Amino acid sequence: MRKKPNLIPRLEACGGLVIADPKSFRGRWRELMPTAGELRVELGCGKGRFTVGTAQAEPEALIIAVERIPDAMVIAAERARDLDLKNVFFIDADAADLEAYFASGEVDRIYVNFCDPWPGARYAKRRLTHPGFLLRYRKVLSSGGEVHFKTDNHDLFEWSLFQFPKAGFRLSEVTRNLHENGPRGIMTDYEEKFYRLGTPINRCVGTMEELPSSENPL
Repeated sequence: MRKKPNLIPRLEACGGLVIADPKSFRGRWRELMPTAGELRVELGCGKGRFTVGTAQAEPEALIIAVERIPDAMVIAAERARDLDLKNVFFIDADAADLEAYFASGEVDRIYVNFCDPWPGARYAKRRLTHPGFLLRYRKVLSSGGEVHFKTDNHDLFEWSLFQFPKAGFRLSEVTRNLHENGPRGIMTDYEEKFYRLGTPINRCVGTMEELPSSENPL
């Protein structure tokens, strides 16, 4: 992504939507929206189309959007600011360090949308649906918490379907062509592009259950 001119002033102009010190909110996120029914975390929000669309459609949910690329985050934050949304905030964080930002049981839902597939067996541990990451998600998810996963990468999806149960997640809503009968749900910018190209979108939901006895949390 190209560097955005005046990036810092643009981020500052988004006011309190961009949280400068997210670790200080660990266990306290709902103070930003005391009436929130759920706290949801989106890993890699990009330019924020899905983020903003979901926040608009479900104003009772508090959404914390994670994005490591400031040039993408600023576009997402500006979208939320321009719509005067009060239930979405943005942070620069790493999925591997979610425990540093969220307390045990604090998160109700995690969105993993179109993550890097990291092809090749030697890179498997970097995939956001690897059991190593799924076990980390368990540490911040509430009882019965969910991971919503979407990808256009068929191989990553098929591989991921075997990983969720290993980490104690029951699969549901499994589809290999989400938009087969027309647009369904809120899309990311990336998803919209590939939908128009006719690329099938894969989706599933993993609901946290008891961890299999053969697995040990990290």
